[in-house]
Amino acid sequence: MKATRGQLELALSTKITQWEKDYLGRGSVSCKCDLIRDMAIVTLDGILTKAEMELSKDRSGREQTKKFRNDLVESGRHDLEQMVYEILQTSLVSIHTDISTKTGERVIVFKLSDPWDHAQKD
Repeated sequence: MKATRGQLELALSTKITQWEKDYLGRGSVSCKCDLIRDMAIVTLDGILTKAEMELSKDRSGREQTKKFRNDLVESGRHDLEQMVYEILQTSLVSIHTDISTKTGERVIVFKLSDPWDHAQKD
């Protein structure tokens, strides 16, 4: 039986949340994934610590927090690539990410080598 879009989105959200806990030391408050054409768009809420929120009150602190958090995601790229392949049966072309130091929200866009449903078709 082939997985539905919702099942794949939930599986990816669950894996990313677990990766955050295992790799980064803490997970987000919530994680939501949306599959659209050849992209997986992931929204994570509540990812910044209180210290990072405090640091982000000035421009220099915001830049440091964003750079550090983006570097962490990039350093875990191999794990993320494996997760995406395991769930969607397609490889990653690129990862795009940004974080809001105002809201503590991160958006990650996984650009896929094929449409998310390519393996679902007969």
